[in-house]
Amino acid sequence: MKINIKNQNFILHQSGSAFWEEKKMLLISDLHLGKIAHFRKHGMAIPERAVLENFTRLNEVLDLFDSEIIVFLGDLFHSSINNEWLYFAEWTKERSQQIILIEGNHDIIAKKYYADLNVQIYEELIIDDFLLTHHPSTRENFFNFCGHIHPGIKLKGLGRQFLSLSCFFRKPHQLIFPSFGEFTGNFYLIPEENDQVYAITKEEVIEIKC
Repeated sequence: MKINIKNQNFILHQSGSAFWEEKKMLLISDLHLGKIAHFRKHGMAIPERAVLENFTRLNEVLDLFDSEIIVFLGDLFHSSINNEWLYFAEWTKERSQQIILIEGNHDIIAKKYYADLNVQIYEELIIDDFLLTHHPSTRENFFNFCGHIHPGIKLKGLGRQFLSLSCFFRKPHQLIFPSFGEFTGNFYLIPEENDQVYAITKEEVIEIKC
């Protein structure tokens, strides 16, 4: 699905990423690398291949859009360094894109480790009329791209049937990104007047009439 914000074009992809056409920039939020390894360490029966699935999806969407820059809108890693950091370090060596991290509340790994991988880190980033943050933020004259919330939507069917989907949640001056990572969960939002919801299915992103 393509949307236009402030005369810029963005393709919303069913992976939960968005491609900024004019900048050749891929935007992703809340990957939470390391969370699967953390769960496995504490006895949860999650297959190790689930770790690689995050990187497979990353590569697929990066190659699809021929991206030159990738911006993670916070919570790239879930906690302190574990063996998933080794996968990430190897992944950065294989990619040609410039990698930027907007710090999130879970990003507690020392900056020097990212510097060794040529990953640039910012508390926030302003690009033209856009403000890129992890937590939702409001600033006059700027449109905010953010994450943190893991937005989802519940659709009611006949009887007591419900369908739960991740979504991009758009307010008049803000787009909240879904969580890209596996096993991260959703927080279900209720749209208000002037909100727009772009729900994610396996095949596409669709606008839900609120």
